[in-house]
Parts: sequence; C-alpha cells; structure tokens
Amino acid sequence: MNTGGLHLNDVTRVYEDNAGRVEVLRGISLTMQPGNSLAITGPSGSGKSTLLHVIGTLDQPSSGAVSILGTDPFAMSEPDLARFRNENIGFVFQDHHLLPQYSVLENTLIPTLAFPGDNNLRDRATELLEHVGLSHRLDHHPAQLSGGERQRVAIARALIKQPGLLLCDEPTGNLDVETASSVAKLISGLHVRANNMLIVVTHSMELAGQFSQHVELRDGLCKDARA
Repeated sequence: MNTGGLHLNDVTRVYEDNAGRVEVLRGISLTMQPGNSLAITGPSGSGKSTLLHVIGTLDQPSSGAVSILGTDPFAMSEPDLARFRNENIGFVFQDHHLLPQYSVLENTLIPTLAFPGDNNLRDRATELLEHVGLSHRLDHHPAQLSGGERQRVAIARALIKQPGLLLCDEPTGNLDVETASSVAKLISGLHVRANNMLIVVTHSMELAGQFSQHVELRDGLCKDARA
C-alpha cells in the first residue's frame, strides 16, 4: 500500500509566449492524506485543469515543491517518472479516451501494456468491470456502449494498476443528470473501497459537497471552500 499522501508547497505555473507572461497558478499549497478525497471547483480559466496536470505529473511546476506518496516526482528522469505515473496515478477525463478498435476488456488493460508486471491483471480487469456493472460487456467495443458505460470503462482502466492517487477532470461533464449522478456515486464508492486519494475537478457543487476536502481556485489562487 502506498503511503505519504500528497503535498504541494507554493506551487506556481507560468507560461510565456509571444503574447507575454501568464501566471496560471500563483502559489498553491495543499495537503492530502491517503484515503482522503478532494474536490476542486472554480470558474473556467481559474487553473483547475493545470493544477490537476501538475499533480498528475503531466505538467511541471514553474516553482514550488510537489510530493506524491512520499516521492518528489519531478526529481526523476523521464523514464522513471513515466513508470511512477503509470504505477501510482490513475486518470479519468471528461472524454473517456477509449480506443475504438479495442474491446472493453482490452481498453481496461491498456495501462498495463507499457510496464507489464502482475500476470493476474486480466483477472483484476474482469473484476473491476464487474464492479462497475459491465461484466456483460467485456467483448463489446466503445461504439456499442452508452456514454455512461464508456465512462465506467474509463474508471476501471484508471484503477487497473491500483493507484494510490486517482485524478478525475470533470468526469461527469458530458453526461446527462441521471447518468452523471450514477457515475459520481460509482467513483466515490470505488475510492472508499480502494482507500486511495481521490481528486475531482468539477463544476457540480452537489458532487463537491460529498468530498472530505473542497478547495476553490480563482485567478490562480486556492482557498478552502468550506472556511
């Protein structure tokens, strides 16, 4: 079991181009312990997705310190960082990003292809798909699924390596109200079952209210939304 939690200390992210200098994150500090859940809300353009990309090691901060599960990921070489990300961080995006030519089971196993390890991952994938209610869809392809079913496959795929940190960027944004509620409950239930850290970027205050922590981003700054 991964330990160490998540720690961000005065993290900034600055972009510079021909139009000038843009400070997207202006000094973000937050802490999460294993088993906790965090909702990130805020208006469009406030830096929510950028923050999630930094936490997910997809983007490097301009300054500040990041520790994930007791590790400084940005001190690693690129190959080591890729392995760390693959083994410790799961991602669920607003768009499911399933590969149309592969079956539900094959899509779930995709994160295992880059760094093969446990020979029982196929069994784990089958078990996860059963937990998300898709045991009858293993051989189906994405085009044969509803929007909610595709997102359920994406959730199973994100959990296949048993990550200590699960990141979701507007995971219910493309779904109707009823399906969004079902997917949100599924994510929360699987988080409790896995006892991992869960971070969700969302516009839904109802969903955010279900999490143990809730922060709001505005103009690149972060504050406790429940303070």
